Amino acid sequence: MKTARFRFYAELNDFLKKDLRYKSFDYRFYVSPSAKDAIESLGVPHTEVDLILVNSNPVDFSYHLKDGDFISVYPVFESFDISSLKQDKPLRDLRFVADVHLGKLARYLRILGFDTLYSNDFEDKEIIDISLSENRVILTRDIGILKHTRVTKGHFLKNDDPKLQVKEIVERFDLCKSINTFSRCPLCNGLLKRVKKEEIWDLILPKTKLFCNEFKLCTNCDKLYWKGTHFERIKQLIKGICDELPVTRV
Repeated sequence: MKTARFRFYAELNDFLKKDLRYKSFDYRFYVSPSAKDAIESLGVPHTEVDLILVNSNPVDFSYHLKDGDFISVYPVFESFDISSLKQDKPLRDLRFVADVHLGKLARYLRILGFDTLYSNDFEDKEIIDISLSENRVILTRDIGILKHTRVTKGHFLKNDDPKLQVKEIVERFDLCKSINTFSRCPLCNGLLKRVKKEEIWDLILPKTKLFCNEFKLCTNCDKLYWKGTHFERIKQLIKGICDELPVTRV
């Protein structure tokens, strides 16, 4: 039997058994597995991994473990530039596709201006196809879909509360500076365009005509939006997310 030694960093430890977290440990094998197979056998989806070092040298998922290897595994570093250590540059222009259980999260992300596809009847295969064809990050609470060999970009959500989920996404991908509220339709994900008040006069409620002069129309579903009382709640949501980011344990 051969032995390699693993060390996982930061939030990747959440996927490990408790007795393996935040420390180095031995991994035993007979036939040399690929780095991808070994990492996923320990419970970590490959989509959560951005950098693998074997004996301090960067390798990809196809690397096959050797006896005596020391493997360091790091999560996706969206807020750091590590392009010199790996072939693919970090993904910056983020677009998402959410699985069928994340409707409220999809709505929140759209409110913050992030391109997020969602349908309550998406099948796993369809989600994977969309992710690959449109270069979207899969958001899910199902580890199984992220372990699929075709999946290249994804994030497993650790929280089950939608408000905590959106905070997790913004923190995880360093998105505070990319938030652009009042730019995307929460219902259909379409882009909003500014329209003149007189152009949509007949669509505005009488009371709204008195206090609001700025309106936007969805270019996809034609729903009309304006900055009402809900806008203050959105501002408070953003403030709660971005005021103070937590220190990540490694």
